[in-house]
Amino acid sequence: MADKLIIVESPAKANTITKFIGGSTKVLASMGHIRDLPKSKLGVDIEKDFEPEYINIRGKGDLIKELKREAKSAKTVYLATDPDREGEAIAWHLAHILEIPEDSVCRVTFNEITKNAVQKSIKEPRKIDKNLTDAQQARRVLDRIVGYKISPLLWKKVKKGLSAGRVQSVAVKLICDREEEIENFKPEEYWNIVANLKKNKDKKVFQAKFYGTDEQKLDIHSQEEVEKILKSIENGKYIVKNIVKSEKKKNPAPPFTTSTMQQEASRKLNFTLKKTMATAQGLYEGVKVPEKGRVGLITYMRTDSTRISEVARSAAKEYIENTYGKEYYENRYYKTKDNSQDAHEAIRPTYIDLSPDKVKDSLTPEQYKLYNLIYNRFIASQMATAIYDTTTVDIDVNNYIFKANGQTLKFKGFMTLYVEDEDNSNSKKNKDDIVNLPELEIGEQLELKQLEPKQSFTEPPARYTEASLVKSLEEKGIGRPSTYSPTITTILERRYIQKDKKQLYPTELGKVVNKLLIENFGDIINVEFTAKIEEDFDSIAEGKEFWKDVIREFYGPFSVELSRVEKELEHVVLEDEVSDVPCDKCGRMMVYKYGRYGKFLACPGFPECRNAKPIVETIDVPCPACGGVVQIRKTKRRKNYYICENNPEKCNYISWNKPTVGEVWNPETSEQIESNDQTKKRKTTKRKTNRKTTK
Repeated sequence: MADKLIIVESPAKANTITKFIGGSTKVLASMGHIRDLPKSKLGVDIEKDFEPEYINIRGKGDLIKELKREAKSAKTVYLATDPDREGEAIAWHLAHILEIPEDSVCRVTFNEITKNAVQKSIKEPRKIDKNLTDAQQARRVLDRIVGYKISPLLWKKVKKGLSAGRVQSVAVKLICDREEEIENFKPEEYWNIVANLKKNKDKKVFQAKFYGTDEQKLDIHSQEEVEKILKSIENGKYIVKNIVKSEKKKNPAPPFTTSTMQQEASRKLNFTLKKTMATAQGLYEGVKVPEKGRVGLITYMRTDSTRISEVARSAAKEYIENTYGKEYYENRYYKTKDNSQDAHEAIRPTYIDLSPDKVKDSLTPEQYKLYNLIYNRFIASQMATAIYDTTTVDIDVNNYIFKANGQTLKFKGFMTLYVEDEDNSNSKKNKDDIVNLPELEIGEQLELKQLEPKQSFTEPPARYTEASLVKSLEEKGIGRPSTYSPTITTILERRYIQKDKKQLYPTELGKVVNKLLIENFGDIINVEFTAKIEEDFDSIAEGKEFWKDVIREFYGPFSVELSRVEKELEHVVLEDEVSDVPCDKCGRMMVYKYGRYGKFLACPGFPECRNAKPIVETIDVPCPACGGVVQIRKTKRRKNYYICENNPEKCNYISWNKPTVGEVWNPETSEQIESNDQTKKRKTTKRKTNRKTTK
């Protein structure tokens, strides 16, 4: 019999905590949620004031019996699920199943899984926070109502199996809106004039860009304007007119929140949001480290706060001063955003002495990369400002001004360890504008080596990446740290959007669903409404609003709109887009349909004619082997490969690489795509070889 029973979500977390707990204490895992709304029906009783109809999750019967048995025999039960709304809700459901009174002091939370944090929390248990559980209930119930009421309309009008969601539909809308911007974008011409100059008797050439006149900056939009300027400065002398020297300072980025960690892991490590969160979960719950046993390496990874504890601040100071010197340390406090919950610290390492290199052998490659990112970001956030010496030179030629910018790093500060990446190309453009300038004097004449007019065109806005979409959702107040990853994962799995080289773009299915939702539920599927609902959830968590009041306020207008849309769409049939491909069985013109893997061709004569075929995408480069048409196909993992239309009857061309014009293809030396049998055979041979080597 155990004196104490501690229940957490996962076995990994249970194993880590067990080593910190002495005596006859048992630690068990609930394996996530133990109760939820049923999948087979709405599960919310609208007539009984939106009462949720929770049931035990299927397949957890034996686990529930074990938890009940252990809880009954233990003198004290502690519910130590994660320290957020979802964790609070899991604890609340566990208390219900284990018949623990609501006013019982049974809830313990810790922001990091360390010996001190765990032991301290067990000494300071509290009651389950009903405000937090109500906030989670409100989100769950509202999302269930939206999903289960709107989705059937999509099944009737588009295809079965589709789903609508309050947050996911807004995310799809953002991506569709961006795609529309790109499609409607009209490039505008602009020009730059670059002067390649050098100081007399100096071999090194530097660049200066055309600015305008002393009075104003001039933008150049046509070749005629360029030629006019070039004629005006022809044979002119390039005289240094003004030199401004100054100091530029750059501060480090704050320690990670959930969203900034997801963004930076996407940019620096090429991790998906799902991979980042799964890897962070493992680091938080604990890994085996030599001489320390199983320890949690980072603080809780779902947070929107940049706050850090004074203990962590002191540890960072000691590490920085000992490693880099006192001049590299700067005590920094970061302001958390106004709408942040601030329940937890920022994401940081729990043990400063466990540097990434010390624990590398204990981590998977993914864990090491992410831990290295989190560790360095945190340490850098407490380091000194980087300082640059900057020089701006105005060069006059016949009353026109060219500007040259120079910059040298004077003191690296935090940049010794870490520099934040950016999604857009502004940082690259700025680097292109900066050159190393020679020592110049006012009045000095420079030698012109070359004058280069450069034509450019404005570019459309960039497609979203996972990182930039998370940033946009956060800025607009849509979702919270725990929702970004599942939201984007869901719309990718539903095939409303696709990803190509990090860029997200809507599929035809996504566009159809988005159009239907926006035209009929525009008041619900919009940024402002979704952000407002998030604020309501926060108010519930703070005890300022009752959760059912929020649901009532939402459901009244929603039910009216739903009834209207159902009536309007009752006799509306969405016509399938007709293709120019005749059915080879009955001769009808085939139509475009949407399936699990996207768009395909189907005969409109269904069910009499069941003919269907994939849409063949081709490229405008002929087959390097036979000159035939090259098709683009996808593997089960959605990776592109290229194959000749005559394969395998007349041509054996197939390759991962897109062919180029004039390419000579040698099937014996070109990289080939193996059949499944070949792949299995190669892997089996490799395993046998490895065994022999080990022996």
